[in-house]
Amino acid sequence: MRMTFLLAPFALVAAAHAGTTVDLAAEASRPAANDLIRATVYAEAAGKQPGELARRVNHDIAEALKTIRARSGISVKSGAQHTFPVYGQAQQIEGWRMHAELILESRDAAAVSELLGQLQQMRLAVGSVAQMPAPETRRKVEDEATREAIGAFRQRAALVAEVLGKPYTIKHLNIQQGGHIPPMPMMRAAKGAPMAEAMPLPLEAGESQITTNVSGQIELAD
Repeated sequence: MRMTFLLAPFALVAAAHAGTTVDLAAEASRPAANDLIRATVYAEAAGKQPGELARRVNHDIAEALKTIRARSGISVKSGAQHTFPVYGQAQQIEGWRMHAELILESRDAAAVSELLGQLQQMRLAVGSVAQMPAPETRRKVEDEATREAIGAFRQRAALVAEVLGKPYTIKHLNIQQGGHIPPMPMMRAAKGAPMAEAMPLPLEAGESQITTNVSGQIELAD
């Protein structure tokens, strides 16, 4: 009981001497080179026998893996695999479709561009291509943007304190990272086009904007 009576007056004193609080926010954006390419290619087949579809798709994927692994500087891993029914007008299953993906990653845009063209000649299709900052590139730019955003927050806090003629302390900060990758148009070989006409995909790296948002609260002494 004695502790309860001792703590209550202390809380009242602290509240009585609390200063004015001000909410502030600042942000900073910096460009980061899109030095990593991630592409998805897939094999697909349709028919009435799931076993035959699996054989065809697995064969195409295996041949693609041989081609990809023969190139240095390009990593590959398995992506999504689906087998789903194809329904007719009477809502009855008339066949099956099988889909299997491979995901490629590399820093060598020219090598990926050439490889994607080669894989299209092997009956694989390009599902998506994304260019983004590599993890280490993104971390470096995030650190730079964070320093700049915190500096901008402190400048605003100092300005408010100067105008009001009071010293300030930072009570808390909230730091959030974000980024924007510009959309990249996809170019695919037209259906029915001869395989020999498949060309390397043109890739333009460009940049992504990395943004740091800083929000928080300062306290002005009375």
